[in-house]
Amino acid sequence: MPDYTPTTALIVVDIQNDFADPNGTLYVPGAGTVIEQANIQIDRALRAGAPVIYTQDWHPEHTPHFDTHGGPWPVHCVKDTWGAAFHPQLHVEGETIRKGSNGEDGYSGFTMRNPTTGRDIPTPLHPLLEDRHIDHLVIIGLALDVCVKATALDALRLGYPTTLIQNATAPVNLHPNDATQALAELTEAGATLE
Repeated sequence: MPDYTPTTALIVVDIQNDFADPNGTLYVPGAGTVIEQANIQIDRALRAGAPVIYTQDWHPEHTPHFDTHGGPWPVHCVKDTWGAAFHPQLHVEGETIRKGSNGEDGYSGFTMRNPTTGRDIPTPLHPLLEDRHIDHLVIIGLALDVCVKATALDALRLGYPTTLIQNATAPVNLHPNDATQALAELTEAGATLE
């Protein structure tokens, strides 16, 4: 388990109903265990005075991100709907970074990509961490092989030592080896897996 300090931030990625509830449009198997483990990490971080920051997919109804408009994903996490809300069992005590609000591909907590131009757009996460003098990140949430991986890779590119808590994440596994490949990619990039 990581040692939390006031300069270690816990990033909780996208534990929202559409991913974490069996009735969600992009349910991730094993999400119930992820919520339990996430709450343990959140409580540990808060007791140590470490900031907890949540990311949240927050899409418009119509976006090239969705398969109904040519994108790769079913409609999910449409802003101000049940699917976009944090799962009710998740302990939410911290700031939230919303992504994809203007139709971007919102995978990483640090960057979004304009699906038409391919241009990367930063979120407020990196400046927030800099303002708090954060020097280490712990990342958990959903899904391992998509948004968790993208967030961790961006964190490493930005120079943050990054720890992934494996029992506090789960893959969607669109392809059978996605989780294995994601963990290998994260390890090669320098992430610590716990």
